[in-house]
Order: sequence, then C-alpha cells, then structure tokens
Amino acid sequence: MHTLQQHSLRQGALALLLAAGGLTPALGATPTTDPLPSWNEGAAKRAILDYVARVSDEASPDHVPTPERIAVFDNDGTLWPEYPVPFQAAFAVDRLRARAAAEPTLAADPMVKALLAGDLAPLMAGDRHEGLLHVIGLTHAGLTVEEFQAAVAAWMESAEHPRFKRRYDRLTYQPMQELLAFLRANGFKTWIVSGGGADFMRVWSERVYGIPPEQVIGTTGRTRFELREDGPALVKTLDHLFVDDKAGKPAAIHQFLGRRPLACFGNSDGDLAMLQYTTVGNPRPALGVIVHHTDGDREYAYDAHPKGTGRLIEALAEAPRRGWKVVDMKRDWADVFGGDPGEARKSP
Repeated sequence: MHTLQQHSLRQGALALLLAAGGLTPALGATPTTDPLPSWNEGAAKRAILDYVARVSDEASPDHVPTPERIAVFDNDGTLWPEYPVPFQAAFAVDRLRARAAAEPTLAADPMVKALLAGDLAPLMAGDRHEGLLHVIGLTHAGLTVEEFQAAVAAWMESAEHPRFKRRYDRLTYQPMQELLAFLRANGFKTWIVSGGGADFMRVWSERVYGIPPEQVIGTTGRTRFELREDGPALVKTLDHLFVDDKAGKPAAIHQFLGRRPLACFGNSDGDLAMLQYTTVGNPRPALGVIVHHTDGDREYAYDAHPKGTGRLIEALAEAPRRGWKVVDMKRDWADVFGGDPGEARKSP
C-alpha cells in the first residue's frame, strides 16, 4: 500500500492550493502530512490516495501521462447538496416568486403553481424531469448571456439555503474541495459534468471550485446571436435543449473533452453511464467513486427514494462488480461543510 509519506513531495503545492482556496482543514489535521484531512481513515480514503499515487508516479507500472489525467465530477449531490431541490431550481423559484404577482399568466402555469407550493412531484415526473426543465426555462430563456450571469451572481450573493442558513456557494463539501485540490496538485485536470445548466455553473465554478468555465459541461440550449444597436448579444433559448444527464454525460464528455476520463465522481443513477464510460474497458487504470448520502444529521440521508433528484439504486448495486468505491458520508467524512458541522445549520 502506498503510504502518506510517499506523497510528501507533492504537499507543498497542495498546501498552497488549500490556502488559496480558503479550505479549512479538520481540527488537528496538518495539510503537509494529510492531503485529505476531512476524510476519516478507511477504505475509501486509502483507495483514493493509493490510486492517485500509482497513476502519478513515473516509476509506477500504472503511471499515466499528465495530459491524460482527467477527473470528471457531477455537481449536485457530489460537490454540494441537492436538497430540498437542486440549487438552480431554488434560483428559479426565487425568480418566479418575484415575477408571479405581476404576471397572471405566469402565476397560472400549473408547473409554476406546483413549484411555488413546494409540490415537486409534477416537476420531477419523467426521466427528463420535463416539468422542472419547463420552469427553469421560464426564468432562463430570453435573457442575454450577460443578463443571466448578472442575475445568477446577484442571487448567489444574497440567497440562503432554507435549512443550513448559509449562502449556497458556502455549502460545498469540504472533503470534495480537498479532493479537487489534491488531484490538481498531482497533475489532474478537473471537469464538472453535471445535469445542471452550464451557464448557471460557469458564473461561479472558478471562484467556488477552482474549475474554470471552459471546464464545465452541463445542460444547454441553443444560444441565438443578435446584432443590436448597442452591439452584439447572445440570447439564451430552450431550442434544441441538451440535457446532460445519464447517457448524455458520456456523449458530452466525448464532444467537449475528446479524451476518456481517468477518474469519475458521482452520487446518483444519473451518473451511472459516466461511471461506466470512465471505468469499464478503459485501457488506463481508472477510478470510479460514488458519494452515498447517509448522514441525515449533518446533511441528508437518501438513495432509493429521494424526495427530489438523486435517486441511487442501479449505480450502487453495480459498484461492487465494477470496483467502484462507495463513500459513506456519515462514516467516511469527518467534516461536511467545513468547521464545526453543527454550525452549518445556524452560521451566516
């Protein structure tokens, strides 16, 4: 087994990355000796450390050249929570609530009425969640790219999660932030491949995760070019909507990356195809990891019967046969959001 001491040459760079990203190591942990201080010692942590050491060590028979070290991450439920609704849906709710009083036609829309009443069932029906896409489209389409970016940025600065009372961009998982920094310190390029809207995530992905917008793949619609009196404009539409979920994820990876990933991190059956594409028959040593939501006290506990998104049945059943590592959030994470876990519910 590769020891932590064998990682020591890489830890100076990692410490700088952790400091630059504002990450908070768990109490008593030393970033120079443990690259994943918010992870409890166990099989999941050991597997990740060993894997990264093997593929990044030039003397290892499993060494992979740096350009091929690509790690892909789902976002909702993998890098931050997705309850009670995905954060982009919360953004749509707030925008619809502000508009509904002044727009009777909008207020009468059945899906809008359901969303504002907190009834998610009609929105989540169907494999593509057409109802949810419909209400998101009502708040996204017709805006220029700049108008949409400004709206997302303003919302991120003021909106709070209803349970944790923190800004949404301050609810990223501390263990996953450490993992992102650790991978990059070892020559990996990290990509987001998510069912969320690409334009929504690109507003804050670099600031929040250190992942630049050009390394974000998500759900997209056709953008229309217009030459206006004040200059060129790109206008968002819902035409030719591509939903970056399930089988769409491998297709999008091929289209936008042009390389097969080396490591894949997800949390639901929506990530099953991406996990399969990354690991099954890959000529390079590959790693598949599933974040299993088992901690109802510090976060949420769900898999087979979530109230919204995040259903996890098929991928969990397939994990032992494929050798995918299942991260039990309650057992494997010493910290969830950074700092004292109890403070996440009441701190600003």
